[in-house]
Amino acid sequence: MRDIRSAGEAASAPASVRYPPYDRLPAETDDDWTGRAPPGVEFPGCTPYRLKASELDTYECRIEFWDSETETAWVCEPTSPYHERPGQALSALAERIAGVRGSPVTCYGSMDLLLRNVRGRPRRIMQADQSLYLHPLRAALPEAAMVIGEHDFPDVVLEVDHTTDVRRGKLGLYESWGFPEVWVQVPDKPAANRSRRRLAGLTIHVLKEGAFRVSGESLAFPGWTAEEIHTALDEATPSRATLRVLERVGRALGAREGTGPDDDLLQRSLRDERFEQGVEQGVEQGIEQGLRRALDGERERLCRLAARKFGEATGAELARLLASVADGDLLAAVGEHLIDCATGADLLDRVGVVPGVRG
Repeated sequence: MRDIRSAGEAASAPASVRYPPYDRLPAETDDDWTGRAPPGVEFPGCTPYRLKASELDTYECRIEFWDSETETAWVCEPTSPYHERPGQALSALAERIAGVRGSPVTCYGSMDLLLRNVRGRPRRIMQADQSLYLHPLRAALPEAAMVIGEHDFPDVVLEVDHTTDVRRGKLGLYESWGFPEVWVQVPDKPAANRSRRRLAGLTIHVLKEGAFRVSGESLAFPGWTAEEIHTALDEATPSRATLRVLERVGRALGAREGTGPDDDLLQRSLRDERFEQGVEQGVEQGIEQGLRRALDGERERLCRLAARKFGEATGAELARLLASVADGDLLAAVGEHLIDCATGADLLDRVGVVPGVRG
């Protein structure tokens, strides 16, 4: 629920306000309501709807844009998984990058982006599909609406053109308000009413000298290309290739800021856990390796003694018999036979019937 009005406005608001379903306009409207967008601005795929300033706080549905001069909100059709998923995916991808970088990010979703008039009242409102802050610990963050001139801009805002076209309206407003970077994602899966001329892909708009310029890669996320971002936002789950890209981008951010995975509490905890597991495994493996080396040495010693006492042929045959013996007690028994036997044939006969010795 929005909280952007003055105390006087809140006190005078109606106790209950009813709104129509998305698929039809209200049956009755004021005669003087025009429903016009500001000059040069269009909102294709959206429906204009009368929304008075006094009703803003009780209106909980998502809007693309609201203008106080005509008290008009532009509302799109009900959101679908295909429209909502890219915004949620960006939040998850950014968290993975943050883990590699070693410092947190914050995503606000489709919060109000508010421009106030000279009297401090709402002038215009937009909502992006995702708003992302790369440095929340040092940014002036919004508590409710993100107010132009009061809070820091998000480092990136994402717009998903599933049934809309932000280039004809919202993009120009983002530019005039001074947003530093806007991504426009057109999903691979087209909506039934999406224009055939609207091709799938992601476009990065970066503000330079007061105007948007299309960029092949993000400035906020160094080295992350538009093609890589589009692929990542469109995947049901991140592929191995995407995960490698996220690691690359996270390390690039970390190198720029002097941080790394060990600065992330979760990554550090997982690293410590892996280290402890590695130590335990290393001790076990060391014991096993030491035992194997001891057994190998004992087998070689017995075969050398047999070769000295009974000849090389007996030593070679004993080596064949003992090749698979991994029991110190069995090798000790063979050593006793080696002392007691008077001939090589007697030794081999006795060893050959020892349980566990290969015949």
